[in-house]
Amino acid sequence: MTFQSRQLNSPALSRIVKRSDLITIVETERGSGKRIVLANGCFDVLHVGHVRYLEAARALGDLLIVGVNSDEQTRRLKGEGRPLMPQDQRAEIISAIEAVDLVTIFSEPSVEELLLALKPDIHAKGTDYTEDSVPERDVVRSFGGRVAIVGDPKDHSSSEMIEKLTVSSKQ
Repeated sequence: MTFQSRQLNSPALSRIVKRSDLITIVETERGSGKRIVLANGCFDVLHVGHVRYLEAARALGDLLIVGVNSDEQTRRLKGEGRPLMPQDQRAEIISAIEAVDLVTIFSEPSVEELLLALKPDIHAKGTDYTEDSVPERDVVRSFGGRVAIVGDPKDHSSSEMIEKLTVSSKQ
């Protein structure tokens, strides 16, 4: 088996889905009584805080969907020079995490449109937020969902990791 054929048969790749397909999957799963959880982020340089966030999000429901910010939106949020990894690679890495069921890439400036399309039971955010500071909290509440803050304390940061690597490479 060649590398390319292994890549095409990757179970992780099969969990990355387009929004239109995701809507259908969510409708089916919700119809089966499953609790849907949506988490989101840039996930540019994966660290233990990301893993803990996603594992805690998964514990809240039956199906964990992760929205990955597009390259354009990651650049807008994080600044020039970011992302370090393209969106397809970031999505594949996230989809390979055991706690994650499905991944989609979104290109809007915020996750609000994805929330409105999927209407998850729970929108999971990391501990750098409070339930009242989540920007999309009113959107989630508008369709009867709830916001949950999950993961460990915000002691990990991709930006800080990149800064350390940059500093150490200059020494």
